[in-house]
Amino acid sequence: MASPEVVKTDLLIVGAGPAGASLACFLAAHGRKGILIAAAPGTAETPRAHITNMAGMECLRDIGLEQTCLDVATPSHNMAHTRWCRSMAGEEFARVYSWGHDPKHKGDYEAASPCNHVDLPQTLLEPILTRRAIHKGWSLRFNTRFLRFTRPSPDTVISEVIDELTQQTYKIQSRYLFGCDGARSQVVRELGIPLIKKPGQGLALNVLVRADLSRIIENRVGNLHWVFRPEETTAPPWGWAAIVRMVRPWNEWMFIFLPAPGSDLTADAMDATNEEYLARVRECIGDDSVNVELLHVGKWWINEIVAEYYSDGNIFCFGDATHRHPPFNGLGSNTCIQDAFNLAWKIDYVMSGKAGPQLLESFNKERQPVGVDIITRANQGLRDHIHWQKALGMLEPDVTKRLEILAELDDPGEKGRRRRQEFQTAIETTTTEFHGLGIEMNQHYVSDAVYLSDEEGPPPALPEGACKVKTHQITTYPGRRLPHVWINKRVPAGKPISTIDLAGHGRFCLLTGPGGEGWKDAARSISEALGVEIASYSIGWKQDYEDIYFDWAKKREVAEDGCVVVRPDRFVAWRSTGMIADPKKKLEAVMRSVLGL
Repeated sequence: MASPEVVKTDLLIVGAGPAGASLACFLAAHGRKGILIAAAPGTAETPRAHITNMAGMECLRDIGLEQTCLDVATPSHNMAHTRWCRSMAGEEFARVYSWGHDPKHKGDYEAASPCNHVDLPQTLLEPILTRRAIHKGWSLRFNTRFLRFTRPSPDTVISEVIDELTQQTYKIQSRYLFGCDGARSQVVRELGIPLIKKPGQGLALNVLVRADLSRIIENRVGNLHWVFRPEETTAPPWGWAAIVRMVRPWNEWMFIFLPAPGSDLTADAMDATNEEYLARVRECIGDDSVNVELLHVGKWWINEIVAEYYSDGNIFCFGDATHRHPPFNGLGSNTCIQDAFNLAWKIDYVMSGKAGPQLLESFNKERQPVGVDIITRANQGLRDHIHWQKALGMLEPDVTKRLEILAELDDPGEKGRRRRQEFQTAIETTTTEFHGLGIEMNQHYVSDAVYLSDEEGPPPALPEGACKVKTHQITTYPGRRLPHVWINKRVPAGKPISTIDLAGHGRFCLLTGPGGEGWKDAARSISEALGVEIASYSIGWKQDYEDIYFDWAKKREVAEDGCVVVRPDRFVAWRSTGMIADPKKKLEAVMRSVLGL
């Protein structure tokens, strides 16, 4: 049944998951309202994504949602380890520190951000985001499926949608359309965006249960546990090994069952009865006294897919609609949130006339390469586990040979030493998944929204031998993330604040130091001339803020009287190594270039 009604709005977001709902929140922070539709009947009913890293949390911090998230998230100390064991209650083969808890890496994490990693299941994150969006004036319509669109003009999109409850179709006219509708994105299909696909790694099976493992976990604290029996010959084909993931400590768990690598099981082969699923879960727990309640079972494909481009005119796609990958490194929802954070300020600036429409072209140029990086890293994170499986003989189909390999681990001689070293090296290889500070924080944007003309060379290289996945590179090079530094007032009247809190909040920011008053004057003048707010602060001796630990002096990479100009998304737009003859003229040229004016 069709309705002649055409609903009009500036902004239509399709999908109310982490991508779409966070975009609505970020746009709302700019005072923008619109319509958010989702085919689902409500927010996520299963945990799905769960790791919220520092980069993702910084975006939510910018709009005042960090504490709301922390109030319901599992705190970082419960994420201290990842383990390899025969069962949750049984023998442990190995463990590694996770998510910044390694004593060798704690300082790196503390230097990277004022935020911490937390475990925030999607079932808890989505209600926070949708509630904020609604309270800020967004209209949220569940049970509403996007069907197709037309573009009668470059500035108008007419989307046809269907109300699944009434079966009534109607149209929504918008200035912009955002496809955040997940891995089966209808918006991406309608646009015909090509997808870059690499061979997948098969199917996985999620079994969500309620089981109180608090007594078991007391000496095994961690939110991820690999469970397997190297010598086992009777495992169900869908349950060769399991990653046991904490959902809520310590009574809700996701058992992610994996078939043997290369087994290429069909979806039907992953089917079993609820009793069979529960029996395998109980085997993985290894304690018959624990009561287990089955909550949900679901299958998913392990993909390595990214869209060739994220935007087409006034239609933008991101989130799982454009990058699909396994959950290794915990990059999924965090990338969705950062996609949205990158785009929201640009949409607002163009709509308000503060920027030219070409600013929006920078979204694809900046975020599509990030999508390529994260799908590649996440899939490599899964492949990295092959090495310890091989070291334990788990990939050996011949049971006799497998037992021989396992026996080598007990051998006190040279053969045993080699086998144990192989296993140790293989386990250490996986730490790129659990200490991936580089892949999380080192995004490098290259677009017209970054001013590079004054740079004499490429960004600084990582130290020789440094792992690009693990190593966070702190720099003010344009297109990189503003470094986090704790600063305070000359007479401390409160807690130190972070440099990232000076920036963001929907405005540009200029940071300078002693001798840089000319930059602050220029910022005030250009703000008035362009109608674009540029907050300006001086950091250093007797300045607006004191560089109390001298960390800004070490990280700013410009002289005291130089400046660093930061975009609303807290990425560096431009920097000057020192004071120049006409700072006003230069700053205006930079701002016009970045904004496409």
